Amino acid sequence: MAAPCSRMANRPLWRFITNVRRTGLKHTGVRQISLSSACRAATQTRSKTEGVPSPWKLYGAVCLQRLPVISQERNPIEDQFAELMHQMELERSLLSDHEQRLLEDSERMTRKQADNYDSDEEEADYGGQETITAQDQEDTWEQKLKHFQPALRDRDVGGTPLGSVERCLGDSLVLLVQQTVGKETIWLLPQAQWEAGETLRQTAERGLSSLPEADFKATFLGNTPCGVYRYTFPKEVRTERCVGAKVFFFKAFLSAGSASQKEPFLWVKKTELQRYLKPPYLEKVDRFILNL
Repeated sequence: MAAPCSRMANRPLWRFITNVRRTGLKHTGVRQISLSSACRAATQTRSKTEGVPSPWKLYGAVCLQRLPVISQERNPIEDQFAELMHQMELERSLLSDHEQRLLEDSERMTRKQADNYDSDEEEADYGGQETITAQDQEDTWEQKLKHFQPALRDRDVGGTPLGSVERCLGDSLVLLVQQTVGKETIWLLPQAQWEAGETLRQTAERGLSSLPEADFKATFLGNTPCGVYRYTFPKEVRTERCVGAKVFFFKAFLSAGSASQKEPFLWVKKTELQRYLKPPYLEKVDRFILNL
């Protein structure tokens, strides 16, 4: 039976259907399949579906993150591990050029204190020039170090406003904007309503570029949304043709740009989102925001 079955499997589909029709199966209770009628029915169903407008308004939003600019403060365990690694590296390392000079200077001082020291020979080796010892260089470096003032790691000490992208340089920040939804003004991720002819990512890019008095350059991470938030409108504004809205989120990293601090912008940490976002909205957003 294996050979006939293999020959049937290699036959074209149209020849197989033709052979079935020629058999006595057409006189049984089995309904014949018409490929043309099935395709016509699928086309009609698709055309009817495309003609019906969606009862949901579509929005594209962007989760714009500013990555940390400086390293975070180390905890005690990290300090102990760093000290251990520094000690291991010091024990396995070779002498630097400055340490070699210190040894040479020490040997030179030892020769000067010897009874058979010849100063003329020493001056001939160095061409008669005044030698600057490694210890002299260290003294010069220490004087420069006293006048050096390192910049503050935490710029929030002076009260950096929340709208400044320069706050919390050791943490990852998320951009929030103030928008009016219905009769209420709330904090949201930058978003825009979808327009025909554009993709959802293009909608999110337009929502970011259309912010007033802002020039943010962002790198989007792919064309696929990282999350979606759906909500229904209140009963007083809800209709059969407009039930609610669906917001599709896209992730992006800030590469350059600035904004006016007079505009309603906020750069907040992940732990600060609960102060500004509503709980249902925060539940969806918190899933894809990484606390880098």
